[in-house]
Order: sequence, then structure tokens, then C-alpha cells
Amino acid sequence: MHAHDHSDDHGHDGSSHHGHSHGVSRNADKRWLTLALALLLAFMVAEVVVGIMARSLALISDAGHMLTDVGSIALALFAIRMAARPAHGRYTFGFKRVEILSAQANGLTLLLLAAWFVYEAIQRLITPPPVQGSLMTLVAIAGIVVNLAVVWIMGKANRQSLNIQGSYAHILNDLYAFIATAVAGGLIWLTGWDRFDAIAALVVAALMLKAGIELVRASGRIFLEASPKNLDPAAVRASILATAGVTAVNDLHIWEVTSGFPALSGHIFVRPEDDCHGKRRELETMLRDGYGIEHATLQMDHARDSSRLVTGCRHDAA
Repeated sequence: MHAHDHSDDHGHDGSSHHGHSHGVSRNADKRWLTLALALLLAFMVAEVVVGIMARSLALISDAGHMLTDVGSIALALFAIRMAARPAHGRYTFGFKRVEILSAQANGLTLLLLAAWFVYEAIQRLITPPPVQGSLMTLVAIAGIVVNLAVVWIMGKANRQSLNIQGSYAHILNDLYAFIATAVAGGLIWLTGWDRFDAIAALVVAALMLKAGIELVRASGRIFLEASPKNLDPAAVRASILATAGVTAVNDLHIWEVTSGFPALSGHIFVRPEDDCHGKRRELETMLRDGYGIEHATLQMDHARDSSRLVTGCRHDAA
């Protein structure tokens, strides 16, 4: 059998094929994320203090959600630094999948915090403590302003990365949570019915559950080496078989090394009269242009006929 390493043909040296997925440079991402981190950290500390003063579970749950925002962005910055390290030794893909570990940690944190806030909110629905609605409303409105600023900042970073997308999901959900908290605070201020605080906390928990499930599911797909959501392996196989001269496809695998970095490997058989290395180059172009797969490892062999496959791939004269 003849397996061919095609990295030299296209200049893919292990550092280049991931670059196409990053419309924004890693350095730009780091600058925007650091600015967002500083804003959130300052507001989170203020919100915890006011939440305790106002006895508002909704504000404290917002602060808890914001803590996961801060942790999320800190992890994102760490993951960007790790993912940029070159491949070496036993880590032949480098540390790119640290981004996915970060996204999964964010998702699990959201799920755990959501469960705790649901429990606390139910307790407060049964026996609600007095809540200062006016203070709660003012802080929530300030939180909306801060989160809008952070959403704009995060929009500048590369959200194709699941890692940064995870951080962005945290911020966006926190914005919705602050809106719910502001509404609840206004209603408590007007009516004096303290249970609106617990209801707002349940809304926050529901948003956290949704975001957490989506992040765990998306990162889990990559860890289980499922094909990317936008790539149908059956369609890719059909496209390969539709290429003139290809007689069979075996051991076709499509997976993601990290978000935005699809990879493919397969054993391709071509007609005896065809140049299998020429066909390999043709297939690489089709996979890159048609499916965005730049990292394709294709083992090429000749077939005697459709029922008898043989190994060995001769070099035809150009």
C-alpha cells in the first residue's frame, strides 16, 4: 500500500491550514477579550456588593452568571495562547483542542450554576425575603449598558472559534438576564411583590441552561470526533465517487481538530489507467473548494476492476 503525505505539494506545514478560519488575528482577539474582561470584572464586584445590600437573588444570580463570563474570557485568553503553540513531540496537532476544553468547561459551569439558582429561586418563591426593587432596577440597567458594550467588543473578535463563541454566548445570555432583572426590579418597585425577584432568577437560570447545553453538545461533538455540523459525510463520499476515475472509497473519516479546522482521511481506489497522484491532487482541490477541507490525507491505490481491489500506485509520466 502506498500512503502519500501531500503536505509538501501545497505548502501545508501544520501551521497554515488552520489560518483560513480566522478572519481576525489572534492578537486582535486577545486585545478585545482583555478589554471585555476588565469591564466585566469591575462591574461584577460592584454587583455582588449591591446584590447583597438589596437582598436580590436575581442580582446575585446575574453576578454568578457574570462570574462565568469572566472565567469564560479568562479561559478563552489562555486557550488562545495555548492553541498558538506549535506542534511538537507527542502533540502532533499542537494544543488547538485546548479551545474545546475551555468551551466545555464554560458549558458545564453554566449548567451547575443554573441548577443552584433554580434551587434557590424555588426557596424564595415559597418564602420570599424583602427585596429593594429600586436598587435592583438601577443596577440591572447599568448591567444592560455594560453588557451592550461588551457584546460590541466581543463582536470584534473571531466568533467562528467555538472557544470565543462560548464566551460570546455567556455575554449575550447575561444581557438578556439583566433585562429580565430590570423588569423584575421595576415590578417589585411598583407593586412590592418580592416574588418577582425569584421569577427573574428562574429566567436567568433558564438562559444559563440553554447556553450550557449548547456549549456542551458542540464541544462534545468535537471530542467524539463527529463530522462538522455543516458537512455531510455521505455527500462528501458521493462527491469523491463522482470524480472521474474513482472506483471506490474506503475508511472515510471526517472530523474537527478544533472549531473551524475540519480534517479528512480516506483510502481511494482509481482505475488502473489513471495517474492516482494526479487524481489525489484533483480530489484535494475539490475537497478544499467544495467543502472547505484543507487538511485531507488520502491514501491512493489502483483497482483492477470494480470487484477486485489491488494495492500499489504507480507514477505515470506527466
